[in-house]
Amino acid sequence: MKYVPSLDKNFKPAALEVKAFFDGVESSTLKNEITLCLERTRGYNYIRKMNVYQDITGHDDENFRIVERIVKSLLWVVGGYKIYIYGSPIIAKRLKEVYSATGTRSFDYHFMSRVYEHPVEVIECHNLSQLVENKEAIKMENNLNGCRIGFDAGGSDRKVSAVIDGKVVFSDEVVWFPKINTNPQYHYEGILDSMKTAASYMPRVDSIGVSTAGICVDNKIMVASLFIKVPEELYDQKVKNIYKNVAKEFGDIPLVVANDGDVTALAGAMELKSDKILGIAMGTSEAGGYIGDEFTLLGWLNELAFVPVDFNPNAMVDEWSGDVGCGVKYFSQDSVIKLAEYGGLHFDENDSPARKLKIVQDLYEHNDPLAHEIFENIGIYLGYTIAYYAMFYDIRHILLLGRVVSGMGGNTILAKAREVLYGEFGDLANIVMHLPDEKNRRVGQSIAAASLPTVQ
Repeated sequence: MKYVPSLDKNFKPAALEVKAFFDGVESSTLKNEITLCLERTRGYNYIRKMNVYQDITGHDDENFRIVERIVKSLLWVVGGYKIYIYGSPIIAKRLKEVYSATGTRSFDYHFMSRVYEHPVEVIECHNLSQLVENKEAIKMENNLNGCRIGFDAGGSDRKVSAVIDGKVVFSDEVVWFPKINTNPQYHYEGILDSMKTAASYMPRVDSIGVSTAGICVDNKIMVASLFIKVPEELYDQKVKNIYKNVAKEFGDIPLVVANDGDVTALAGAMELKSDKILGIAMGTSEAGGYIGDEFTLLGWLNELAFVPVDFNPNAMVDEWSGDVGCGVKYFSQDSVIKLAEYGGLHFDENDSPARKLKIVQDLYEHNDPLAHEIFENIGIYLGYTIAYYAMFYDIRHILLLGRVVSGMGGNTILAKAREVLYGEFGDLANIVMHLPDEKNRRVGQSIAAASLPTVQ
């Protein structure tokens, strides 16, 4: 490990830990291939093969430690409710115990069960021919023909664009307060009002594209902080199909609802005129989005906040999931606060996390050495973590977004991440990292959303 975070010297990068394990397996005479398959809605799946040590050869704990972390990563990158494993009865048995309603990964079990409306299952597969790859690939035509509405739902404002044959004829941004309203009618009426306003600038509406915070499956909102105050008993009835119901007001027209991270990546792809783009947003939490080969959405979750990036068993615990070493503690305002406190900075306990971040950013602007060290450390985290993400994503470009990378600290994060990535992982030197202009991105999000549906 060439680069050690000065404020977090026990950091064990996932990329290096996994590489060391695989190198050990390859040099052993006990090599055994296993196959993992994560299946989600409509039979779409992700298949990964890897070599581990043979069962009952003194390496069972070592095998499980790495495979479990990879399974956890895949759950939050790709998504799924069926986890098939072929080639290791011992790993299969332990995964069943851990990813259960009462196991140590009960949070992941219950979360994914809710997202996919089906209990999570770990299935030991005895016939490899059962595992046939079935990729989802939603081609983004990058076409804005016809009369389109593009809508972007954020936590503090909602944006809408009216687009006719690629020309934006109207765009608007309205402040709203979705996270504190308990009545889903507030959300419905706000969304509908924005869309009706956009529609009034066009002769007709041919399609609607939506970019929204939250997890989307088949145009349904399965989990979203925008509706966090809506009572659970109303969620299924009023929220899950809210965009479908709003779209009905405009007739039987194409609708595509996508996670805002994916749409951010799409907006970046449209601007860069390139594909294979991973967007990483560092703010209150860590969010992700991905546009694959030939401008495709893959139907993946891209919930990077829960992907383990530090394999140190004593790393900071994520309060929500109960797991350690997850991305949220390395690529959000939590990371800045954690490192500041490691460095001896004391905050007012009444300050909000956003205020604490601003304090560190202000210190940086005044050339404070600790503040500079904090952002350098995050850059080290990021350089190693991009190498881990590259195990799952085919990456050509990285877009860094969010308030943590705003200001001069973002430039330090970017510079250090490049140094680490290119210095440690020469085979990934083709990955280009960008800090897009946030101002240029604001309306671009709703325009990119407008391009999601296919209009005949």
